[in-house]
Amino acid sequence: MIRITKIFTFETAHVLYNYDGKCKNMHGHSYKLFVTVKGIPVNDLQNPKNGMVVDFGDIKEIVKSEIISLWDHAVLINSNSPHLELGQDLESRGHKVIYCPYQPTCENMLYDIADKVRARLPEHVELAYLKLHETENSYGEWFAEDNPIS
Repeated sequence: MIRITKIFTFETAHVLYNYDGKCKNMHGHSYKLFVTVKGIPVNDLQNPKNGMVVDFGDIKEIVKSEIISLWDHAVLINSNSPHLELGQDLESRGHKVIYCPYQPTCENMLYDIADKVRARLPEHVELAYLKLHETENSYGEWFAEDNPIS
């Protein structure tokens, strides 16, 4: 079994409804996302992916289409909170808003990323690990062994 990792960066703002700390105001982060998948490398000379678990380009396409292209330079807002009105106001002023059915914390964003990436991976490849940096020294981690598919 081999694990391979691709790293992504994106800029996203979020608003945390009812949060009681300094970050209660809308603010943004330069996120850094590590996506690690695992599998057995292809062993077939006739296969153009011979020797690979999965092409790094395939991981890039999945993450860019499911996460980066949607979240980059957007504001994530909890659609189940009164911030829904804030999002609608921002949209009416031309801002890119993503409505999440959850509080858009690093932790919940990891669950969302995991679900989206898992759904698009080839059958022989498993999502093993995610790490999402909000800042250089603050991050969350998601491990497959802690989150079995139900």
